[in-house]
Amino acid sequence: MGEEKAEQEVANYRMVNTREGMHDGHHHGSSDSFFPGLIDDVALNCLARVSRSDYPSLSCINKRYHTLLNLKKSGSLYELRKQLGIVEHWVYLVCDPRGWEAFDPIRKRWMTLPKIPCDDCFNHADKESLAVGSELLVFGREMFEFAIWKYGLICRGWVKCEGMNHPRCLFGSGTCGSIAILAGGTDKNGKVLKSAELYDSSLGKWEILPNMHTQRKLCSGFFMDGKFYVIGGMSSPTVPLTCGEEYDLETRKWRKIEAMSPNVSGAAHAPPLVAVVDNQLYAVESLTNMVKKYDKVKNTWDELGRLPVRADSSDGWGLAFKACGGELLVVGGQRVPEGVAIVLNSWSPKSGVNNGNLDWKVLGVKENVGVFVYNCAVMGC
Repeated sequence: MGEEKAEQEVANYRMVNTREGMHDGHHHGSSDSFFPGLIDDVALNCLARVSRSDYPSLSCINKRYHTLLNLKKSGSLYELRKQLGIVEHWVYLVCDPRGWEAFDPIRKRWMTLPKIPCDDCFNHADKESLAVGSELLVFGREMFEFAIWKYGLICRGWVKCEGMNHPRCLFGSGTCGSIAILAGGTDKNGKVLKSAELYDSSLGKWEILPNMHTQRKLCSGFFMDGKFYVIGGMSSPTVPLTCGEEYDLETRKWRKIEAMSPNVSGAAHAPPLVAVVDNQLYAVESLTNMVKKYDKVKNTWDELGRLPVRADSSDGWGLAFKACGGELLVVGGQRVPEGVAIVLNSWSPKSGVNNGNLDWKVLGVKENVGVFVYNCAVMGC
């Protein structure tokens, strides 16, 4: 959504308040103002800088706060934040049957999301997830077909998402702003796919993209330098892939890149653990627990240092490796003084490598949820 539309959203919100007698263009009484003594233009700019984790509390102050922070259609405050370039990166993850939780790395706050109102089949089936725009999408299988549920930051609830043109699972995916691309995977009959689709979260619609050169499942996807990439995976139950493919959104063409995957994955191995920070690609080699960096010019990988957790014990499963703003994030089971817990560790590539060591910092700890991360996504909004 562009700046002009964002400005119109905010203007529409103010017009509604004017008609309701809540906004007179100047000041408000203490019972219905955002900040006593401040005009709305200044007050809204202040509120846009408040942490999203404080929104539920702010919505209880008075009617105007409640209306502003619960606009399910316009989301004007989020559009104003976008205009001002204000972004908070939250981590969304599920580690046990109790459901999804969100973590604010700045405030060190954990928040429980509402339960997905799905059937038992979806609840207990394997799932995949991604964060795009201000939505968290969760992909899974219901009794007779694939299904997608999405959690919206603005409405703070779950709704059914429109299905893909070619429903799938075990796909590779990446997001860039309000769009996401899903490529490969398998259909409900187990057929490995070479098709791809683009999801526009601002419209809630799917668009079919040209097919890749190679069919693949259990692959990984990401955006880098404005293009979408998919690497690794399997073309059949016994044939692992080392090649990658690059999709140019302008030319709408795929380009095959030989030997791009950081390692060869078997059928029992997790999809490649990859993340992009500042348009640089990083990966985890789970057999050695090493973090690697991709050299775009040479099409090779350079070792940087070790992970703070072990990935080799479970072939890469149960571990999340994500970009979180300008840092790399590793989420997995780790020993703590009280026993074991899910620990969120981060490392900034700008801090460099010190004698083969990466300076990992603990962002947060979640106890009593096991040691396996089933799904994880990072949303910047």
